[in-house]
Amino acid sequence: VRRGLPNLERHIANLKKFGLPIVVALNLFPTDTAEEKQIIYDACEKAGVAVADSDVFMNGGKGGIDLARKVLAATEAENHYAPLYDLNLSIKEKIETIARNIYGAANVQYDTAAEKALKEIQKLGMENFPVCIAKTPASFTDDPKQLGAPSGFTLHVRDMRISAGAGFIVVLTGKVMTMPGLPKHPAAERIDVDEDGNITGLF
Repeated sequence: VRRGLPNLERHIANLKKFGLPIVVALNLFPTDTAEEKQIIYDACEKAGVAVADSDVFMNGGKGGIDLARKVLAATEAENHYAPLYDLNLSIKEKIETIARNIYGAANVQYDTAAEKALKEIQKLGMENFPVCIAKTPASFTDDPKQLGAPSGFTLHVRDMRISAGAGFIVVLTGKVMTMPGLPKHPAAERIDVDEDGNITGLF
């Protein structure tokens, strides 16, 4: 569990930059030990943020009451919200602000396709759009193999796309796909129900 703490601590630090109350949801499973849970409780206490047990896996909606109450309390608490960047910044300045302040990158590298797309964005007068960075969810970097909370790396931007209707620029990094991909053997092949109605293969 402790190996994941740098990741949790980075997420908490990132959210604090927006000036909003934070609630950490501790997603519980039957195999979790009291010691493992205490590690998370202690980390959240040290960071000065609320933590709520979410036991919906075993108890359905009732298992989410603690989390719901604490989230509701957070919405009613005083906040000092501030966006991370000014919309008047250039697209590159917005990307680099996120890369450095949220991901922990030292710099950003742009592929030829990204530079070409940027010129088109500028030509269309859409530089004041916010950016949405599409990146692997497995890492703060664009490399899913780099776990924890690495810093000082280079974020690789391979392309940019305009989502005119939504009003933002989608920034594609690494090998990320924007549409969900199916593996060679979908999970549905492993799902089964026995004679007693027990479902297996969902997780």
